[in-house]
Amino acid sequence: ASSNLMAFLAVLLVLVPMSAKGDNIPPILSPYFDNICNEVECGKGSCQAAPEKPFLFICQCENGWKRTRLDDEDGLQFLPCVIPNCTLDYSCMPAAPPAPPIPYNFSFFDPCYWTYCGEGTCTKKSTSTHTQTCQCNPGYYNLLNITAFPCFSECGLGSDCARLGIKVSSSTTSPDNGNEAFLPGKFHWITIFLISVGMVMWR
Repeated sequence: ASSNLMAFLAVLLVLVPMSAKGDNIPPILSPYFDNICNEVECGKGSCQAAPEKPFLFICQCENGWKRTRLDDEDGLQFLPCVIPNCTLDYSCMPAAPPAPPIPYNFSFFDPCYWTYCGEGTCTKKSTSTHTQTCQCNPGYYNLLNITAFPCFSECGLGSDCARLGIKVSSSTTSPDNGNEAFLPGKFHWITIFLISVGMVMWR
């Protein structure tokens, strides 16, 4: 009984100073928590170490960006801020196939489990446990040309997305390679021709 009491007192002596400081990170784990944000891609957000959260960090989104297409993101603060809060028109893109079943050995902690890549495929980075890339299908590109962002077609981006720095197509018509362009040089020659014909007919 005496040895159990000694062990209890030893643990108590370690825990009391930690609780008095308000520091809930054991000193041995402090270097890991200090560097966790070096491994995290938060997109258009900033990483903050948060030992009380399930993934030990959170991403604080910049104005105009969110983590998911859902309205309630409170439980998903570990996701990167990669979804623009602007008009997204999915009707011009092919309908997404139904989500495949999650593989049997797929980890809940794998970032691809949570990532929305739009018209692309998620690939976990081998150098980090918290980051991934979106490999875009042909005809689609990563928003802001950053591989952590989902893949979209220009037709799916509304004009209000430009305020977030996203390149938006200025026109929906295809170029005609100048075949119907009105050039001043053409007009000049047509005018000379008509005046010449008019002078010949006037005499």
